Amino acid sequence: MTHNVGLNPKSTRTVLFLLFATSICQAEAPLNELSEAERRSGWQLLFDGKTTNGWRNFRKEGVSNGWTVEDGVLTRNKDWAGDLITKKQFDKFELSLEYRIQASGNSGVMFHVTEENKRAWHSGPEVQLLDNGPQSGTDDQKAGWLYDLYKSAKPSWAEGFEKAVNFDAPDVIDATRPAGEWNHLYLLVAEQSQVVVNGLFYFSFEIGSDQWKERVAASKFAKYTEFGKAAQGHICLQDHGDVVSFRNLKVREFGEDGSVPDPITGQLPLKGVIAFPLLKWEDWESVDEQGRIQMQRPLVLTHAGDGTNRIFVAMQGGRIYVLDDDPAAASASVFLDLTGQVEVFSKSAVENEEGLLGLAFHPDYGKNGQFYIYYTSHAKQPTSVISRFNVSADDPNKADPESEEVLLEIEQPFTNHNGGSIAFGPDGYLYIGLGDGGYRNDPLDSGQTLSTLLGSILRIDVDSEQDGTNYGIPPDNPLVGHALARPEIYAYGFRNVWRLDFDRDTGDLWAADIGQDLWEEINLVEAGGNYGWSRREGTHLFGPHSGPAEQDYIDPIWEYDHQIGKSITGGTVYRGSKFPELQGYYVYGDYVSGKVWALEYDAEFKKVTENKSIETDGLPVYSFGEDEKGEIYYMTESSTGQGIYRIAPVQ
Repeated sequence: MTHNVGLNPKSTRTVLFLLFATSICQAEAPLNELSEAERRSGWQLLFDGKTTNGWRNFRKEGVSNGWTVEDGVLTRNKDWAGDLITKKQFDKFELSLEYRIQASGNSGVMFHVTEENKRAWHSGPEVQLLDNGPQSGTDDQKAGWLYDLYKSAKPSWAEGFEKAVNFDAPDVIDATRPAGEWNHLYLLVAEQSQVVVNGLFYFSFEIGSDQWKERVAASKFAKYTEFGKAAQGHICLQDHGDVVSFRNLKVREFGEDGSVPDPITGQLPLKGVIAFPLLKWEDWESVDEQGRIQMQRPLVLTHAGDGTNRIFVAMQGGRIYVLDDDPAAASASVFLDLTGQVEVFSKSAVENEEGLLGLAFHPDYGKNGQFYIYYTSHAKQPTSVISRFNVSADDPNKADPESEEVLLEIEQPFTNHNGGSIAFGPDGYLYIGLGDGGYRNDPLDSGQTLSTLLGSILRIDVDSEQDGTNYGIPPDNPLVGHALARPEIYAYGFRNVWRLDFDRDTGDLWAADIGQDLWEEINLVEAGGNYGWSRREGTHLFGPHSGPAEQDYIDPIWEYDHQIGKSITGGTVYRGSKFPELQGYYVYGDYVSGKVWALEYDAEFKKVTENKSIETDGLPVYSFGEDEKGEIYYMTESSTGQGIYRIAPVQ
């Protein structure tokens, strides 16, 4: 019997913050300090948590006693404190800070401030810092808006997603938390500038563009001839007469070419090369009969663990291929073709993330011939399906297409954030990585709602049946017995797991989670762990949710920001024999930047000790895989059939 999982209405949501003991190290930096990833990628502190070094009052030499430092917090708490500016001037930069403001309070952060005028706001555009409560705000402004110029708005691409499923999100975003709680502000000032509040993108703007000039001309700043004209200037914390506090003030300047440092500790003498240069794929041509280019998207590369030295490759379009694990392999034959029942990836107005996304062979495949796939149903779109198939009784290189047995169907509210990575753990259970259901901002709060499977990693027993389903629940699953919580859930608080994998030596479960607007993360997954989404993105505040910031969230062991890469692709821990220098490193990449790294984690001291780069050609990194011997491959989209790369020495 199929277990169909629909969406849960908000009225049934129950968020259970489980008090499981955690032993994973934190990537989060202590208050007013830089994390290792931040330090290596060029961030610098603007506030040391103890003094006002590096600051002075606007058009003054020192800092007034209206600004105080206590318990690691910089506060404007006395009258006539005066605007506070950095001693240094900045051109193109990023600013990250947390602020807390009094009820009905008003303040702001200005940039490119110059001192030829009597007021800082005569030259520097201001991001508003306000209490957005019902009795607060001035001039119909809200926190995070660029005063009198830009306000938060729904991005144009979001309309397609909403229309496809009859969902309607507010046009104006308000991600701020109530007065007295900490909020996070991210400001990017460059050719294309942007503002992000509590992890939610608000708007972008281009200083000096025609739109910019038109808005300035229509604003209260039109009469100030120097407003927004400076190419560089001071960062300014405004004194608007209200109590406002700041902490974790950090800045990063861009190089002349607009780049920032890669957070690496070195470069391995390794690179990616085409793995099977002679390979031809059965029933696939690079150009169809109408002359249209046909792209291949390999998403899974794995083995059956049966000692046959074969590689299996799952394509997003619905085919699974089998080939010899040999660089000289000349042909890949179709093992299973599901192109008729898998929803096809599309780059239409509503780009989806669907298709054949996961493949895993049963630990006893050599005896029972069973394997499992995760795909998006074409007939029931948008629905994710986890099914069991058998190998053909007559041909070990062919699956039996009539043998499908559906274990689980999961209704998806949107067409993105499907997750789809599946793997058997050393305990023999099947682990399933899911996304939060899609769109943006986790609109159904799936990451913290335990009555839905979305936003979680599941753990099921495929060798038993229970309660009318084609799978069982392991008795030691962490949520067994918890009211309104799905017992399949092993860990939760994920946005879009891509991908998960077990270290074949230690049994550790690694999962990369794709971020939204600012941070990508790598997690070591524990039973019952809450990894924070959508209250946090990585170790950083996310969303307007009020409440205690310090829940029992498990921090990622590593994170990087969106100037480094914008969509993490999880990999695997290398346990092959060809490259001793790579032994024990977790190899991962980024879909957008095309970078590949190797990360070393010290389990005893619970910290990352190395993050080294591996040379690539910069193509998008879709996925990773390993063969039966533990050698690693990575994959990209290709119109030539040459989208699989292996690791090789640099010549």
